[in-house]
Amino acid sequence: MSGLNRLVRKPWRLAAEASALLIALVVAFPLYWMVLSAFKPAGEIESTQPRPWTLSPSLDSFRRVFQQQEFGRYFLNSVIVAGTVVVVSALVAFLAATAVTRFRFRFRTTLLIMFLVAQMVPVEALTIPLFFLMRDFGQLNTLGSLILPHLAFSLPFAIWMLRGFVKAVPEALEEAAYLDGASRARFLWQILFPLVFPGLVATSVFSFISTWNDFLFAKSFIISDTSQSTLPMALLVFFKPDENDWGGIMAASTVMTIPVLVFFVLVQRRLVSGLGGAVKD
Repeated sequence: MSGLNRLVRKPWRLAAEASALLIALVVAFPLYWMVLSAFKPAGEIESTQPRPWTLSPSLDSFRRVFQQQEFGRYFLNSVIVAGTVVVVSALVAFLAATAVTRFRFRFRTTLLIMFLVAQMVPVEALTIPLFFLMRDFGQLNTLGSLILPHLAFSLPFAIWMLRGFVKAVPEALEEAAYLDGASRARFLWQILFPLVFPGLVATSVFSFISTWNDFLFAKSFIISDTSQSTLPMALLVFFKPDENDWGGIMAASTVMTIPVLVFFVLVQRRLVSGLGGAVKD
């Protein structure tokens, strides 16, 4: 009977696996086409009969990317901005999530609702107000004008997500730590922090991706000082009035994607457990 059940379930399982594979191929195809176009020679990219392969791969597009005078500076600025946003947002979100979960104070529910409402406002609608705010603070043409807005947009999501992790840690564990002589700070960093670390990784991935790929704020707040620009701005060099350099655009996009993939590979195990809401002892 069990064998019959396995035979009955097998077609459904095969259909589910085939569907998952098809969806993965559809999602991955634009990435494949981007990398392929980065290695294609100019003649094949501009051909009216595009082919999903190339028999004569070339590194000319990558050479044009790395020969940009400010490319290294753009890359370093992106690392500084994304790294700062990830670290600061993770620490602040951890402390804030602990505060709104463990402590009782007035307007706590109102504060949580405000965090949720902040996520509903389109970023485009806030660009102009943020521009004037950064201008009044004297932050235009600085990396601070990119770090501060991304921190503001990353924190609400991070706090809401980490709140569930902090809440999942039993209060009895905290009481036991105090009875053993642990201070609040020691419990916070040596016990609670490791338990919610998977959630921190998950929120950090979203913060890193949104900050690393940002073009809107980089274009809006870095006006004249190109030495403060980030990596997405390097793409503008290949957009020309007469004819776009699609090979350079695809090569620069490929280079931009590599750090995201590396970061994802490094944290994928923690990310899976974080998205699943796991809390490890």
